[in-house]
Amino acid sequence: MGEEDRSRIGPGSHREGRPHTRSAQRRWRRRRRLMLEGLAAFLCLAALVAYLGTERHDTPREESAVLPVAPTGRVGLPSEGDGAVATPGLRPRQRPPSPSPSPSTVVPTTVAPPTVAVGRADVPALVDLTAVGTVDWVQWGLLGADRTVRKRGGSGDIRDEGGRGRRQSYSNNPEEYAWRDGAPVASASGTMSGVYTCDRGNGFRLAVTGNGQPRTVHLYAGLWMARGRLDVRVAGGPASTVRMEDPHTAMTADFTVRFRAPRGVKLLLSWTVEESLGQCGNVSLQAVALR
Repeated sequence: MGEEDRSRIGPGSHREGRPHTRSAQRRWRRRRRLMLEGLAAFLCLAALVAYLGTERHDTPREESAVLPVAPTGRVGLPSEGDGAVATPGLRPRQRPPSPSPSPSTVVPTTVAPPTVAVGRADVPALVDLTAVGTVDWVQWGLLGADRTVRKRGGSGDIRDEGGRGRRQSYSNNPEEYAWRDGAPVASASGTMSGVYTCDRGNGFRLAVTGNGQPRTVHLYAGLWMARGRLDVRVAGGPASTVRMEDPHTAMTADFTVRFRAPRGVKLLLSWTVEESLGQCGNVSLQAVALR
């Protein structure tokens, strides 16, 4: 009885203990599966991080910094004849290449060509040399045949370069000349003096120095029973000729010469007796003014 009871209890106790063992095994399998899944997830995450880290921290590609060379030799641009069309936005950092520096070009200084033009007008009854000759002026005859009165502080651009024939002074000119800035005669209210020379081929030679800018010369001259010839030219440049004639009496004129000559180049004026039409046919010279 007792053995029978033990045999019943024993096996019953053994069956009651097995369920606990299977439950533990199931829990262990579940825990192990979770551990394996967690490990797999961790490895996948680590691989992903490593991949992303490699993409972000590798040496950046130089595609945006290096431009392809087109067949024309212009960087990153298609040739004009190949039909290619540039597509904006593909390389936002691209910039057109700097143009090749062109060789420095020396711009030559432009020098205006010399010019000359001559006009003729009547002489006013009173000529104010101070007003007309703002740059320079010269008057002949007041101090004799061989001396002149000049503008005090003038430029000195008017030069008397002589001429053929014997000069003589006179004091019955039809017009008067006045000034307020002369030397050696400081002022004059109106003098009718001048100089003259007789006979064919004789006359006066004058020169006015150019400065590269347009200038105006007033030559106050005359004649008596003669045909006078005025030759005007820029040295090495253009020339002009004007004639004036009176076979019976005296005649005067204001020859206005507008010219331009390089600095230092002279305007040359020659006033001569081209033909004497009476006894001592002559040409006369009263004053020259420059402005």
